[in-house]
Amino acid sequence: MAKALLVNGSPHKNGNTANALKIIEKELGANGVDTVWFQLDGKPVRGCIACGRCAPSHRCAFNDDQCNELIDKMLDADAVLIGTPVYFAGPNGALCALLDRVFFAAANFGQLLAGKPACAVATCWRAGATPSIDRVNKYFTFSQMPIVSSEYWNGYLGPRDSFGIGVLKTLAHNIVKLLK
Repeated sequence: MAKALLVNGSPHKNGNTANALKIIEKELGANGVDTVWFQLDGKPVRGCIACGRCAPSHRCAFNDDQCNELIDKMLDADAVLIGTPVYFAGPNGALCALLDRVFFAAANFGQLLAGKPACAVATCWRAGATPSIDRVNKYFTFSQMPIVSSEYWNGYLGPRDSFGIGVLKTLAHNIVKLLK
């Protein structure tokens, strides 16, 4: 059975980003795709220093945060979905610092994630969803991961956003199609 990794890039375990991913999770499950979660824990995250020590092992030399755990979960998954809240018209900075290291280690020295379908989902109040989605999608493009789309940008404003809910459901169905 196919497995999708849902990355909640918000330090809030039950916030809008988690809710958006839960909408996708429900659709994936109804269509025979298992899910595994990764929760950004809200603790400090190092930025990449481009030391290159990750080249032989595809793991970051720093072991004091969640970077290597996320690499392992991404390698084990068949598809990767990254959700981020929008902070000042961009994705969560801690998430970006983590993703810089994850993709530097796992993609820069071997393209270990190539071919895995991936998508970004952004949650916000008004603006900033499209730049946030674009930033996260750049990691996928660099890593040769097919980017899954919906009928509109993968933004979600909250539980009353019926249009956004429909976009997320279509996104989930498109992921299913690529995994089957």
